[in-house]
Amino acid sequence: MQQSDYLVWNADPVAFDLGTIHLPFPIAIWGIVAALVFIYFGYQKLSPETTSKKEEPQVAQWKVWGLIIGSFILGQLIFMVLPSPTISEIGPIQPRWYGFLFASSFVVGFLLTRKMFTDAGRDPLEVDQLLTYVIVATVLGARLGHVIFYDLMYYLRHPAEIIAIWHGGLASHGAAIGILIAMYLYAKKKKDMSFLWLADRVVVVVAIAGAFIRTGNFINSEIVGQPSELPWAIIFSRLDMVPRHPTMLYEAVLCLVVFGILGWIYYHYKKNPPEGAMFGVFLTILFTGRFLLEFTKIDQAAFASDWLINMGQWLSVPLIVFGIWLIVKKVDWKKPQKTS
Repeated sequence: MQQSDYLVWNADPVAFDLGTIHLPFPIAIWGIVAALVFIYFGYQKLSPETTSKKEEPQVAQWKVWGLIIGSFILGQLIFMVLPSPTISEIGPIQPRWYGFLFASSFVVGFLLTRKMFTDAGRDPLEVDQLLTYVIVATVLGARLGHVIFYDLMYYLRHPAEIIAIWHGGLASHGAAIGILIAMYLYAKKKKDMSFLWLADRVVVVVAIAGAFIRTGNFINSEIVGQPSELPWAIIFSRLDMVPRHPTMLYEAVLCLVVFGILGWIYYHYKKNPPEGAMFGVFLTILFTGRFLLEFTKIDQAAFASDWLINMGQWLSVPLIVFGIWLIVKKVDWKKPQKTS
């Protein structure tokens, strides 16, 4: 096929441009970090209030806002004395399609999780706390996964770049590990909730979120595949004029397929599947697919360019094995399920 026969993709990843906002005074970056720490620990100390015996005690809004404002002021005052990098302007503010899709994945995930918690007769307010765990775990896990697994030596030489998440560099395997840890910690705090019960429901969200995020990668022309002459190969003109596998779209479709299978299991067992069933199926199918699709992808880790199988494949193997073990040894597929 000739080059003109292929789809040329050159979409602008920026949704719109709001320009640059100049701040009236410089803000200490470490002061912001300190403020977040103060808010986290300070919130634990706030005493709840209630207006009637029937209402659950809640922290008064004025106390919350007082804590937030006071923490940020204190953080800035501290780092007027101590050294800290500062920011004097914000921008240019250029919201990207990837960011919208990433945020949308959490919104959709939040709604789906509330629905599944409600189906199980649980308080949907529990999802608010769970969402915090998952968001933090996803971002930290994905970033640290990229740093540790794909370019550790670079980040050891440039440690300041570790927090520069806006420069790119998120690893899905790192996000998976982070979410597993978050689910374990969350379930451990709930006496009447097992890790597998929670995992069965969170992976539904992870599957659809993966489709959103990989679509964002497509818009950004990143995580591209090897050169290909297949009819559906795409030329990512922001990179070069070579027809390539649209690997990120392969992965998006894989996530949608996994999402559909998990939904079928969920409703087949009348919204109460055997514990570990959906988690095991998710791990096995998704990461087997990831293992195979890595053969179409450009290596993300330069140091592993001469390996027989790449870093992404090595990271997939233990997750596949654990998924198969769950399906074969742990899940009681014949156990009758009660209706919701």
